[in-house]
Amino acid sequence: MTKIDPSLYLQNQQTRGTGSNSLGKDDFLKILMAQIKNQNPLDPMKDKEFISQMTEFSSLEQMTNMSQSLQGFMDSQSMPPLIQYSGLIGKEVTYPVYDEESGLFDRMETEVVQAVNQKQGSTYLEMKSGETVPVESISKVSDLTESAGDEKAGD
Repeated sequence: MTKIDPSLYLQNQQTRGTGSNSLGKDDFLKILMAQIKNQNPLDPMKDKEFISQMTEFSSLEQMTNMSQSLQGFMDSQSMPPLIQYSGLIGKEVTYPVYDEESGLFDRMETEVVQAVNQKQGSTYLEMKSGETVPVESISKVSDLTESAGDEKAGD
């Protein structure tokens, strides 16, 4: 009696990938061109059918282009916070200071931002004094030249 080669068992066969389950505009155009090439010369495709399929192709192409444009817009809007807040470096910011013992509001402090840091998913501003402040607590941002001009006007 002949034995069956174990490599021929279904569980040992490689599965073939069929690609994507959705049709793109290139696939649609290939199908349309094959349909036109292989149509019966005695009974050609009706004009209405052809126009309908071309309209569908045009709609598909427009949706694809709009999807790509929207994706580009979304990518540009999702800038990392570190880069987003880097414009604050060299600016003067005002933030609240809380009493360490009671945790209650103590006073407002104004300092110049030296760097922007990111720790554990949160963004912090590092001041010239070395203090680290979360960006969410900033209540005012001003240019150094404005505050220097205000001080000279007050003298």
